[in-house]
Amino acid sequence: MSIIREIQAPVSKEMKAFTVHFREVLKSDVALLDTIMRYIVKRKGKQMRPLFVFLVAQINGGCTPQTNTAASLIELLHTATLVHDDVVDESPKRRGFFSIQALWKKKVAVLVGDYLLSKGLLTAVDDGAFDMLKITSRAVREISEGELLQIEKSRKLDITEEVYFDIIRRKTASLIAACCACGAASAGASEEEVERMWEFGEKVGLAFQIKDDLLDLGDGTRTGKPTGVDIKEKKITLPLIHLLNNSDAHKRRSFIKLVRKAPKDPAAVKEVMKCVLEGPGMEYSRSQMSQLRDEAVAMLDSFDDTPAKKSLVDLLDFTINRNK
Repeated sequence: MSIIREIQAPVSKEMKAFTVHFREVLKSDVALLDTIMRYIVKRKGKQMRPLFVFLVAQINGGCTPQTNTAASLIELLHTATLVHDDVVDESPKRRGFFSIQALWKKKVAVLVGDYLLSKGLLTAVDDGAFDMLKITSRAVREISEGELLQIEKSRKLDITEEVYFDIIRRKTASLIAACCACGAASAGASEEEVERMWEFGEKVGLAFQIKDDLLDLGDGTRTGKPTGVDIKEKKITLPLIHLLNNSDAHKRRSFIKLVRKAPKDPAAVKEVMKCVLEGPGMEYSRSQMSQLRDEAVAMLDSFDDTPAKKSLVDLLDFTINRNK
């Protein structure tokens, strides 16, 4: 049995029902759109975000029909952001498959992303899940702000550790926070508990993004060679920030000059990666990730020790121990 299947065990029935429900939600009577939706369903990954929704709902009193709505809303929102991201980044592939914009061009991809967002909104409205609509709207706002903040700061290369955490809290962590908050809301949790689950998901999301930073540099665990995509795109990640903070003024200027050259100079990318990998930032980033993991787990102390709680912790550990 795979690790994910083991983690899913306490909510396996709910996850199976969700898969069927999600396929139905995506159907369209527009032939082109229906073809693209079927393509999206076929290339769905591990569905970790819906899994967070169901496990959090389970520990907060149990899954309800609204939990299915919450999971669909989150997955539609997540898929829409991926489709739009590929347009913005001009990415030809996503998880080894051709992206929507590569197969059907940018205009179609933008419209597909818009369609997915509208389907998410309608799914929530049709079910009267206005509390979940509020939660996910908060996440959409945070994601947009995070992306724009990163663009603004990357131009100037003046990202401090505080700014870095602000960017990833908005850009990445907010969606996992919304998963956990929506899961709790669907189970009838109080406003305080819903907010607590948002904070739990935020810590998970921060740890998840730091792991992504490390994977892009190799981290000694990734299959194949390090990619250095973040450096090519002048994204200032935690390992690089820590290296810059622990360098003298001359070295710092040299590193920043190399990062500025990186988009058009493979040798500069290689040099920056070498310096980061040999510097103190990798170990520092791992320790920050572990601390966030421990803080998130501690937030679950008040819940009974059930299979769902164990799976939730296992899912958190899976996100920070993955090798891709």
